[in-house]
Amino acid sequence: MRRNSHSIAPSFVENIGRLDKLKIIGLDRVFLKLLVYFPLYDMRLDKLIASSTVFTRSQAKIIIRKGKVTVDGECIKNPAQHISEDAHVEYMGVSIKTPQLRYIMFNKPAGVVCANKDEQHATVFDSLFLPRIETLHIAGRLDIDTTGLVLISDDGQWLHRITSPKHQHQKIYLLELDEPVTEKQTRILENGVQLKGEKNRCQPAIIEIISDKQIRLTITEGKYHQVKRMMAAVGNHVTKLHREKIAQIELDSNLKEGEWRDLSQDEVILSKD
Repeated sequence: MRRNSHSIAPSFVENIGRLDKLKIIGLDRVFLKLLVYFPLYDMRLDKLIASSTVFTRSQAKIIIRKGKVTVDGECIKNPAQHISEDAHVEYMGVSIKTPQLRYIMFNKPAGVVCANKDEQHATVFDSLFLPRIETLHIAGRLDIDTTGLVLISDDGQWLHRITSPKHQHQKIYLLELDEPVTEKQTRILENGVQLKGEKNRCQPAIIEIISDKQIRLTITEGKYHQVKRMMAAVGNHVTKLHREKIAQIELDSNLKEGEWRDLSQDEVILSKD
């Protein structure tokens, strides 16, 4: 079956060159021939549209069959058509670009849950209004009554690096307490407090005293309800909790509660250090 060169995925020769770059060796000749029919670097037209727009896969197939999609200026009515990386795709004159990884900062209000769906409460994703919302995930969830910085992305490796204790990324919280913080409580927190039900002590925390009942707490772990449990373990109680910073990413002071923005390239890169 003949395939138009402008819209098909990379050719056999191109794939061989890419295989060399990937240092894939020792492939059987029969398998190499299959690359002509099953290229390594391509995407079906309907999948591209569904992953780049608000259309579902079935809706994408419908608009393609109706002739509303062009590839490099040519109307394509086959949803299964494979598209090369550099093909120019348009829907009714509007360019459709290959989806890029997304990195988002959200200022979480109290009463909003860090979940994809919840039948009783609003979720952080309810405020985003973005396509492919199901591919986004949260780095470090906050309790329903905790406010502040939430990071969201569809880059799984980046999310893991942000949240993994191995990378020792700092998380900074502003706390309001039920009772004035004492020197003894501060000392225990700074030396590593033992939490109930945990085998090992917490890593030493950094404490900044702001006032009698307000402190700034810096930790590098992410245990379940860790900050509240730490304060309970030293005989105090958190009445208000707000996350200000994760790694090198600080909550934008211009963001109101419930608002979000994309991370800058510098923020994404710095957080990988």
